[in-house]
Amino acid sequence: MCSRREADEWIENGWVTVDGVIITTLGARVNPKARIQIKEAASKHQTESVTILFNKIPCDDLDTPVENGRENAVDLIRAENRWPEDGCPVRFKVGHLRGLALAGRLDPEEGGMLVFTQEGSVARRLTGGDSRLEKEYHVRVEGQLLPGGLELLRHGLSIDKVKLLRAEVSWLSEQQLRFVLHENRTRQIQTMCELVGVRATDVKRVRIGSVTLGKLAPGHWRYLRTGERF
Repeated sequence: MCSRREADEWIENGWVTVDGVIITTLGARVNPKARIQIKEAASKHQTESVTILFNKIPCDDLDTPVENGRENAVDLIRAENRWPEDGCPVRFKVGHLRGLALAGRLDPEEGGMLVFTQEGSVARRLTGGDSRLEKEYHVRVEGQLLPGGLELLRHGLSIDKVKLLRAEVSWLSEQQLRFVLHENRTRQIQTMCELVGVRATDVKRVRIGSVTLGKLAPGHWRYLRTGERF
C-alpha cells in the first residue's frame, strides 16, 4: 500500500487505527488478529521527498562523526540552522530527516556543499559509478608551483598508479585555484597539489552540476529549489 517512510508518516499523522484506537508510536507491536484500518486522508496524501544543501564547515577534530565522510543528517539538519534566506516555501518537518542520505562526501578538512536527499534518483546521479557531474572547488594554496604545474594539474597526474581524468584548473587569485573535477577520490585535490609543489590549505566545494552553493552561510542548510536539478 505504501513505502516504509509513507507508513511512518501515516502513523505520525494519526491516520492508522488498531482495533479502533489511533496509534501514533512508530514500531508499536500489535496482535496479528487486530483490525488495522487506514483513514481515507492517507490515500490522498502525497509523500514529499526533499533534497537539502548544507554548507559544511571544515573539521580538524578526528573524534567527530564528520570524520571519514560519516556526516549525519540528524546532527546537521535542524530547524534552528535553516538558512534564513531560504526562499523555498516548504515547511521543515522531522519527517524530512527520515531516509535522508548523504550523496557525495567531502573529506574532513574540506568545506562547502554537501547534498542530502530522500530521492534515490538524485543519489544515483550524484554517486553512481558512471556519474560524471562536474564538481567545482575553490582551493587556497601555499608554496611555489612547479614549472608546467598548471598543465599537470589539468591532465597528466596519477594517484596510486591510476591516471586522473582531465580537469579544469585555473587561477582565481595569486593564492587561490579553481578546480573542476569529474571524479571524487579521497584527498584528491590535496594530493594533486602536493605533486606539483604546493600545499592546499583550504578546499571548498562551491558547485555540483548546475547547482551552486551561492550565499548559503557556513553551517546552514536550504532546500533544493524547484528550478534546480542535479
